[in-house]
Amino acid sequence: MYFPGIEAFLAIVRTESISKAAELLHLSQATVSYRLKTLEQEMGGLLVERRKGAPKISLTPKGENFFSIAERWDALWRETQILQASGSQLSLAISAAESISQFVLPSVYRMLNQHTPSIRLQIRTQHTQEAFDSIERREMDVAFVVREIVSPSVTVKPFFTEEMMLLRLAVSGRQAGDTVEMEELAAQDEVFINWNREFQFRHDQWWDPLCPSRVHLDSAGLITTFLKDARQWTIVPASIGAHMMRMGDFVLQKLSVSVPPRICYKVTHKFPNQALHEPLRILDNYLQDIFGIQ
Repeated sequence: MYFPGIEAFLAIVRTESISKAAELLHLSQATVSYRLKTLEQEMGGLLVERRKGAPKISLTPKGENFFSIAERWDALWRETQILQASGSQLSLAISAAESISQFVLPSVYRMLNQHTPSIRLQIRTQHTQEAFDSIERREMDVAFVVREIVSPSVTVKPFFTEEMMLLRLAVSGRQAGDTVEMEELAAQDEVFINWNREFQFRHDQWWDPLCPSRVHLDSAGLITTFLKDARQWTIVPASIGAHMMRMGDFVLQKLSVSVPPRICYKVTHKFPNQALHEPLRILDNYLQDIFGIQ
């Protein structure tokens, strides 16, 4: 694949102009146009519409489909350049679900960052399916996810299990660690996050899943934005609840009915590259130290 053409194509898309792309790349407009044309010849069709007098460029359907591919090529090329520059330095590319990356793994990240000899770290936030795909394509070396997916080319192992707890504003009469009856929690006052299928199933047995006034979130980082009223409540993994308590006036309590715990999984390729054996061994040692996994 003609990388100078990919670089020119991405610059044109991002600046919405061939002339601005030339400025961005410190090249002449003629050179950018030549590189784009060469790439289009290789791809067998136009990627960018050329319209005289138009203030912005537009992509052809082929160009729209090629854009995400071009971004992956660009990322791989940059990683290759870094690898060439780093020589024999250890490296590790980690994919993690947002809630695991922010609230479970920080101590692991710190240890890896302070390790001697140094390890070049790449950390990417991805949903579970994206993470599995990245491991299968060997784009990432290890992933930490919140559910299992069956795949013949990856190994999945649980590395951390934590209790689900009730998080509310700290007001008079509420004590941390107290047990709260389900009947005390109104569905319309919930700030809801779907942590996994097991949680969703049990949750919908206790509270009306069609309650129209419930707030639905997909990011734990937004909890403090919405949890502002003493009547409001949310169910969170213990690691997130502990973090929220340190951030503000919240109290973490137990529920009268057992809620399925959250299980976090570690995912690796079944046949990792030889160069990954040492950084993965180092990672496993730190996971053992912190979480006690084998």
